[in-house]
Amino acid sequence: MKGNRWLSVILLCAVMLLIQSLNAQKMQHPGINQNAADLAEMKHKVLSGQEPWKTAFNQLKAMTDAPFVAKPFAHVLRGPYGRPNIGGNELSASAEMAYNCALVWYITSDRKYARKAIAILNAWSPVLWDFDYNDAKLLAAWTGHALCNAAELLKYTNAGWEPKDIDAFQHMLMTAYYPLLRYYFPEANGNWDGAIIHSIMAIAVFTDNRPMFENAVDHFLHGPVNGSVFKYIYPNGQCQESPRDQGHVQLGLGEFAGAAQVAYTQGVDLFSIGNNRLGMGFEYTAGFLLGHTQQCYCVISERAKNLGGNYEYVYRHYKAMGVELPFVKTAADAVRPKAARNVLTAVRQLNGKIITQSKPHRQYPLQSVAGAGAIQQKPYPAAVISVLPGQSVQEAVDKAAGSGGQVLIKAGVHTLPATLRLPSGVQIVGEGIASILFLDPASGARDAIVNNEEAMHDVAIKNLVIEGSVSVDPGTDPNSNRSFKGRYNRGGIIFRSSKEGGMRNIMLENITVRNCTFNGVLISGADSVTVSGCDLSENGGNVIPGPSLQHNLLLTHCRKIKVEHSRLVTSPYGSGIALEHCRQALLARCEVARNGYYGILISESKDILVRQNLIEGNDRSGALIAFLYKGSDGVIMDSNLIHYNGGYGVESYAAKNSRYVKNIYEGNGKGAQQEKISDEKTVLMH
Repeated sequence: MKGNRWLSVILLCAVMLLIQSLNAQKMQHPGINQNAADLAEMKHKVLSGQEPWKTAFNQLKAMTDAPFVAKPFAHVLRGPYGRPNIGGNELSASAEMAYNCALVWYITSDRKYARKAIAILNAWSPVLWDFDYNDAKLLAAWTGHALCNAAELLKYTNAGWEPKDIDAFQHMLMTAYYPLLRYYFPEANGNWDGAIIHSIMAIAVFTDNRPMFENAVDHFLHGPVNGSVFKYIYPNGQCQESPRDQGHVQLGLGEFAGAAQVAYTQGVDLFSIGNNRLGMGFEYTAGFLLGHTQQCYCVISERAKNLGGNYEYVYRHYKAMGVELPFVKTAADAVRPKAARNVLTAVRQLNGKIITQSKPHRQYPLQSVAGAGAIQQKPYPAAVISVLPGQSVQEAVDKAAGSGGQVLIKAGVHTLPATLRLPSGVQIVGEGIASILFLDPASGARDAIVNNEEAMHDVAIKNLVIEGSVSVDPGTDPNSNRSFKGRYNRGGIIFRSSKEGGMRNIMLENITVRNCTFNGVLISGADSVTVSGCDLSENGGNVIPGPSLQHNLLLTHCRKIKVEHSRLVTSPYGSGIALEHCRQALLARCEVARNGYYGILISESKDILVRQNLIEGNDRSGALIAFLYKGSDGVIMDSNLIHYNGGYGVESYAAKNSRYVKNIYEGNGKGAQQEKISDEKTVLMH
């Protein structure tokens, strides 16, 4: 025993030394947007007159030749929409000019450009103290990486920048910039954290801070709310800000790509992750801007539809990796004549040793579109009861009750004056995404639809939207009215019985339930429950009884469950799906993503099959099989793609007769262990 104890100590010391060695590892220099080989290749292309680099350089040089004197401020203030704006424009212009001049210095070896860049950095370094107002973090994030790129070039090219001035610049980064940026800001639209990650990576490289760099990489992969690339770009390429305007979308994409460019210089490949997720976001957006119709789980914005300047590097990177992005190529070709610096900084020597090969393409399990409007509407029988906006939905369902009759919810907003009480033997069918059921906030009720009788049976709700927000107008900012802000208490479909099997034969098909702070769908005590082709998103906030207790889909004490081809996404405080005290359930070919708790939460349940799902970007583990009293029995997770969740891919405690097979794991948590399968009867306390 004593020998084993000493062996353990020796192994522990070895591990600690390895960790310290990795943490002490220096960054490559120059090494922010480009490394030394990249810069040399860029210079060669320009000086040998190759296009488009020669023209881009001439344009850049013309910009740097313009008169410029830095005007530094101790306190830089930038409010929303630039009001107030004290020092913000001056700092932005200084950062751009400093980087431009440093590049021209490197290419020409003309010291007047080095002196101009150094003068700008030296002007700000001893003066800038802090940032303030609404856009403080955003402004710091926009300017930080440009300043660092300029500084990196000057420091490592014998430009004549004095050590005391380099120290003053680094002091500014670590006392004015980093304290503001280090906590990120994922509650804002995703372009904010994209920019913050970008600048933190650049600061980490310049200051040789490996832990800071690794922290930024981790946030890029696992950041909560809107903070990671998986929160910002969905599997179909749609972006978190797609319903806002295309200017902000391109800004966000450009900042995430800029961060990935810095990481790639340091040997970390963030471009190929998630099935080339960055490229998919750019391709989706470029296609829309070029006039191609894109499928969107929103109304994609027509605002600011001008092509931005961030396509060049993305196009060239993916082309070199053998990934074709035709819309990105067309966009890059279109903006190249005006891109200048972006054309030069896109140059890479891709035969360098640090460059890793692109990961293989993977097919996602969910290929079909989910939610209202996803299916082509069939002709309705003559006996259907049609309801126009303004007419009573409750009267129509009461009339159809018991006969299996259909109630057609015509296109438009149907404001419910009170909770809709659903009787047995009725189908409610809409005309797609335009058929919206909306509980009047003035009603004082919480839930949009409930069962009218405890033994409700043979009901179906199909092809319509249940809007859980307090307004059917989402506004132009997709982040302004989201359910995580918790200013209201609203539920979607809530069906409850007081005994198992008390309800039966419940069908939800191609419906969209969104923005409920309580559960989007809660069914308790039912046999034969089918959820097919549904889009349940942004449900499950932090209202009473509290966070982590309400979800997009919560099924309790149910049997014979089938959930398939559905989206269970973006619950701000809950899970995509939670199964409690359930039996005989199938979850198949669903997207379970971006949820603030676990992707899939299973407790005290039996005979549960989870197969061929995409489980990604959830803040905790992709799936948790939790132990509470006796644990679950017969849980099988088979052939799921489980990647880039904040915790483990699968986390399981005391689940008897359970198997986890053929799952594909990548990038879950902070370590190499992708599964935690324990026989211990561990009750999690968080």
